[in-house]
Amino acid sequence: MLFSETLIDPTFSLVSWVVWFPLGGIVINLLFGRRLGERFAAAAACLAAAGSFIISVLLALALARHSEGATIPLLEWIHTGALQIDWTFRVDTLSVTMMLVVSGVGTLIHIYAAGYMHYSVRVDGDPGRYSRFFVYFNLFILAMMLLVSADNYLMLFVGWEGVGLCSYLLIGFWYEKGIDGIANARAAKKAFLVNRIGDFGLLIALFLMFWNFGSLQFDPVFNRAPEIAAAVPGVLLAITLFMLLGVAGKSAQLPLFVWLPDAMAGPTPVSALIHAATMVTAGVYLVARSHVLYELVPAAQNTVMWVGALTALFAASIAIAQNDIKKILAYSTISQLGFMITAVGMGAFTAGMFHLITHAFFKALLFLGAGSVILGMEGARKLDETNSYGDPRHTHTDPQDITLMGGLRDKMPVTYRVYLIGALALAGIAPLAGFFSKDEILAAASRTSPVVFLILLAAAFLTAFYMGRQVWLVFFGKPRSASAQHARENIPVITIPLVLLAVLAALGGVLNIPGSYYLESWLEHTLGKGIETVFNPVIALTSLLVALAGLFATWLIYGRWEAKTGEIDPLAGRLGVLYTCVKNKWWVDELYHAVFVRPFQRLAQICAEPVDQGWIDGIPVGLSALTKAVSFSLRGLENGYVRTYALFILAGLVLIFAYLILR
Repeated sequence: MLFSETLIDPTFSLVSWVVWFPLGGIVINLLFGRRLGERFAAAAACLAAAGSFIISVLLALALARHSEGATIPLLEWIHTGALQIDWTFRVDTLSVTMMLVVSGVGTLIHIYAAGYMHYSVRVDGDPGRYSRFFVYFNLFILAMMLLVSADNYLMLFVGWEGVGLCSYLLIGFWYEKGIDGIANARAAKKAFLVNRIGDFGLLIALFLMFWNFGSLQFDPVFNRAPEIAAAVPGVLLAITLFMLLGVAGKSAQLPLFVWLPDAMAGPTPVSALIHAATMVTAGVYLVARSHVLYELVPAAQNTVMWVGALTALFAASIAIAQNDIKKILAYSTISQLGFMITAVGMGAFTAGMFHLITHAFFKALLFLGAGSVILGMEGARKLDETNSYGDPRHTHTDPQDITLMGGLRDKMPVTYRVYLIGALALAGIAPLAGFFSKDEILAAASRTSPVVFLILLAAAFLTAFYMGRQVWLVFFGKPRSASAQHARENIPVITIPLVLLAVLAALGGVLNIPGSYYLESWLEHTLGKGIETVFNPVIALTSLLVALAGLFATWLIYGRWEAKTGEIDPLAGRLGVLYTCVKNKWWVDELYHAVFVRPFQRLAQICAEPVDQGWIDGIPVGLSALTKAVSFSLRGLENGYVRTYALFILAGLVLIFAYLILR
């Protein structure tokens, strides 16, 4: 679509404030946050995020009047040769949709974090980090807003790298904690390095794009895409596949998903912000934004679709046997991102974006609900010095281990109710939001590829199963530790955001409810028609029955199971060797360690003495030794005698005259 050269609505000029507000929050907390206390730091950060949300709402209202949108230049950036790149914001229905999700859900997470981190910094022993946390949090919102509001790929890439930096800072926020005092630091490093692989792919895509298109601006690239596709058939395939590598890194798809479960090392609000509203959705947005390129390359579309479908099933299979409440949700996020990637790969861009929005609602709810459970368990952890569940591997209660919970339905009634809504929405139970968005993806898959449809259906069954298992073990039965026995509900600053997110998770389906399809009409101005959304009652009923079957299977296994001392998970007896595989996450991390990490470490050890110490260290050391030797030899010439200096001058003149005569 072509954007207006003149500003048809003055509201569009406010778009830069979606970045200025979080930047203001960062500056305020850097200068005054620690000095003025926790309430001031939290208020500044929350108001900054809320300011971005208000601007996003105003932009959405303006787009409702003028759907053609606008580009808003801010300042000149890179003008060299053919490369003309400015800081320019793009206001269209796709970018504003992402702004609303990022800032809206992000604001609720900020409010929750104000209460959560008050306890977290004390449990972990450093209250002074409270304001630093909100500096990083606002920086995350700023980077994501920059990414989704960019009018060119280079500006998008700056935001892309910004969210990567923020993930590193926040995953490793308690860098000195974890196993051996370095586990959290390793988790942050792992996220950073795996994402560098994906970012390398995106950079190659951008290099190829500029080389062939002569521009990185969206409109010139999209307008010339059909011409380039006809003239150089393979270049768009290369660009889109390298772009997919970037998507796989940022949105945790096969084979680059391994960093996301380890990201649970960060505080729980960080998990919610990464998984629900910001970083991992960037890959889905990138494919949707580049839909013009992908629609011209069916091979790339098919590749995207298959990567998403296989990731959805693979990650869901791992989630069914995990016991860490946050890691179950982490693998769930990877799986649900697979659904979104499959949708945009099929050309069902609206369906993918719809699931991105509803997923932001219920996954933020689930992560923050998990944080509420952890706080409830943390408050009583000191009471449980021995593990009443009988597992000899534990010497104290792990506040994230669902096998040590139980009975929290009565202890934490608000958390239980909202968590149940989020779990059922994720499972796809009607009429909650997840039912409608997942149904659209399944309907599109049924018309595109029967095999992909069956894969997604199997993933949907596993989704309902692992969420049912988690709910049964956390909230039902009898408490299986002293911490669970003494857990209690949290304060309103924790529970109110949960209630608001529960409302969104319950009612979010109205955004694209069959018959009206508001979201499809809204996004059509940016994404075009794509695969038309058609409600299929057979697919909807099948999806619902599959979800109910998953929940029923959970009840058969766990609903009537009373955990006894030393008893293993009853799922292990039913799945046998398969349970061992999924419990150990199919040994993917071990495989990567054996194939990549260990050989690299061995090579580094081999090269340490001859290369690192011999050449790399040897060159500067040798140069310094040579300089020292020369200076030692020449210092005798500086003896302080005038006759010596006169002799040197005379010798120099003789040499100059000799050179002139001989030339």
